[in-house]
Amino acid sequence: MKTEEFLDYLNSGKKVVAGGLVHQHMHQLSEEARKITVELNQKYHSREEIQELFSKLIGKPIDSTFGLFPPFYTDCGKNICIGNRVFINEGCCFQDQGGIEIGDDCLIGQQVVIATLNHDLNPTQRKDMIPKPVKLGKRVWVGAHATILPGVTIGDNSVIAAGAVVARSVPANVVVGGIPARIIKKVQED
Repeated sequence: MKTEEFLDYLNSGKKVVAGGLVHQHMHQLSEEARKITVELNQKYHSREEIQELFSKLIGKPIDSTFGLFPPFYTDCGKNICIGNRVFINEGCCFQDQGGIEIGDDCLIGQQVVIATLNHDLNPTQRKDMIPKPVKLGKRVWVGAHATILPGVTIGDNSVIAAGAVVARSVPANVVVGGIPARIIKKVQED
């Protein structure tokens, strides 16, 4: 299976059957991602070197304004899309098989988790996985230790409070927090 076919399949939202061809390719990409993230995380790199390694990890070019403080963890990498002027702080974990899209000018705090896979609820099929994308609009700020779950879209300018667990989509221009995250207030523009 080619990576493009793999991504098309996952982006369609179809179930990944444990042990199947798609699942096997998932493991191959995980091995590649681990090699790159070990290199990224185990020694000092200049900003340019980090950008080069991250571009290799996601399999596409990134803007020269991209910033990342390692360590960074992902079990695929190839289904991440990054906008311009994005910053990802240290210790983040992206499970991106279902697709992660981060819009321009987003700030991702320390140790944020973005998950895009759920296991089947049926106990006899529990090892099967269901992919759902996570999308962050423009100028989203995700606070430290927040978790964003599969299928969530965050609207432009919104803020995810530190430690929040976001299980449902968030409209534009609001602050959400708590477990599960709820709207706390609106974002005021000058």
